[in-house]
Amino acid sequence: MTSDPKRGLVIVNTGDGKGKSSSAFGVMLRAVARGWKVIVIQFIKSDKWKTGERKMAEQLGVDWITGGDGFTWESDDMDATVEAAKEAWDQARSIIAGGEYDLVILDEATYPVSFEWIPVEEVVDTITSRPSRTNVIITGRDADDALIEIADTVTEMKKVKHVFDAGVPARKGLDF
Repeated sequence: MTSDPKRGLVIVNTGDGKGKSSSAFGVMLRAVARGWKVIVIQFIKSDKWKTGERKMAEQLGVDWITGGDGFTWESDDMDATVEAAKEAWDQARSIIAGGEYDLVILDEATYPVSFEWIPVEEVVDTITSRPSRTNVIITGRDADDALIEIADTVTEMKKVKHVFDAGVPARKGLDF
């Protein structure tokens, strides 16, 4: 954690409730409005998915990397899924260390950490040694305790009720 008001912050959005990525994308919009350079790196979501958040981000000049191939439980080739996550992490590590961005969003990054595809120590070292102005947001369920420890702000989204449980699929404009 930091007491320096100019140092970039680390934010973790975790939990089983909806809104982890949506919250990060809200911050993305604020950052763009303030002239920040922003990048989103996704670890699970597929490049084939045409999401509203990506469409808007691209219109606003936000850089975007989709390093996943879809939900892990739908994977036809887990080795390729794991490799995609590792490649996304290699890019993220280089981007964070480079200090070019004011805000780096690591969307769904908790999953490759909790699945032990990416060593949590590597993620912690990369984030704690980042350039001082770089802000990082990490989203996803089951955030590792080590990520929570280094974060300045942690929010746990708790599901109270979700329409998906009633069989209603995700909807354009609301969910993606």
